[in-house]
Amino acid sequence: MILKGKAIKYGNDINTDVIIPGRYLNFVKPEELAPHAMENLDPDFFSKFTKGDVIVAGQNFGCGSSREQAAMCLKYAGVGAIVAKSFARIFYRNAINQGLPVIESSEAVDATDNKDVLLIDLDKELIKNVTKNLRFTMQPVPEFLQGIITAGGLVPWLQEKSHS
Repeated sequence: MILKGKAIKYGNDINTDVIIPGRYLNFVKPEELAPHAMENLDPDFFSKFTKGDVIVAGQNFGCGSSREQAAMCLKYAGVGAIVAKSFARIFYRNAINQGLPVIESSEAVDATDNKDVLLIDLDKELIKNVTKNLRFTMQPVPEFLQGIITAGGLVPWLQEKSHS
């Protein structure tokens, strides 16, 4: 799986309350959540965002409550992937279950600036900063988790498995 997008960079400890504010949790459809992604942290998120862009962040991305809507709103907003130094474990699994690629690479985060173009090859475990012509390795994503991401999330993956 190869992904390409422009980097939108944030710092450490981006919590689920700023990824999707609690006041929107009563929205029933994921598409209704998407326009509110990151709005408490970055009100201009959607003015600088293009579908497929990559969120780049420091340590502990997705900390806070275990709300699955945080990963869901980013996926439905069109985020191509999240590259961070580390993830809160429940957010990491919620993102995988949504089919949203979450990638750990401290070196890539440190060398990436806003608007740099990133090319991510999950199969080769490689991140290329196209803008700066730099290459980075990433923490391996186990094959079965890659399968869930490729299928578009846990539910579609399970549906595929039940039909095979």
